[in-house]
Amino acid sequence: MHLYLDTAIVDEVREIAAWGVVSGLTTNPSLIAASGRKFEDVIQEMVGIVQGPVSAEVTSLVKDEMIAQGLELRKISDHVVVKLPITPDGLAACKALTGQGIPTNLTLCFSANQAILAARAGATYVSPFLGRVDDISWDGMQLIRDIRLILDTHDLKTNIIAASIRHPVHVLEAAKAGAHIATMPAKVFQMLVKHPLTDAGIEKFMADAKKFK
Repeated sequence: MHLYLDTAIVDEVREIAAWGVVSGLTTNPSLIAASGRKFEDVIQEMVGIVQGPVSAEVTSLVKDEMIAQGLELRKISDHVVVKLPITPDGLAACKALTGQGIPTNLTLCFSANQAILAARAGATYVSPFLGRVDDISWDGMQLIRDIRLILDTHDLKTNIIAASIRHPVHVLEAAKAGAHIATMPAKVFQMLVKHPLTDAGIEKFMADAKKFK
């Protein structure tokens, strides 16, 4: 399973990318708005750091405008993946952009039926939102399992991006459930690497190292 960083804060991208474990990035209008920076500048800078797929989301809900925005976003870099909502217009825009060889990420997926539609529209990626599904007392991880079973059964090539990840258990369970990618905020990446026994071991090793003559 590949690991993506979900952020619009360039300093977070630099920090986590330096670990050598980040394969790509996802972002959305809310994250970029919170950064207080120009949309295109954020995407351009992040692409330069990661050199992997970077999902950049359209801001229209109208098919022709989505397509036009997608084409403009793609001009920023060949690494840009056009992120579209799972709506009738979003599916149509996905089909059109896919036909032009442009990778797409169908977002705000909350059901396996939506994932089937995304796959049939030619989406490169589909992003089920685990945390938000859990928030309404459904099983986000079962959603991942259902989508993976359907994709494998029907030999559909769309990749699952497990999104709306809140904690390390989500990452572990998404990997076991068959997600191709997990995208998460920097704080979850930082939690993944931490363990009290690792900290205790390092403390002891460093204390013992001071005893060397």
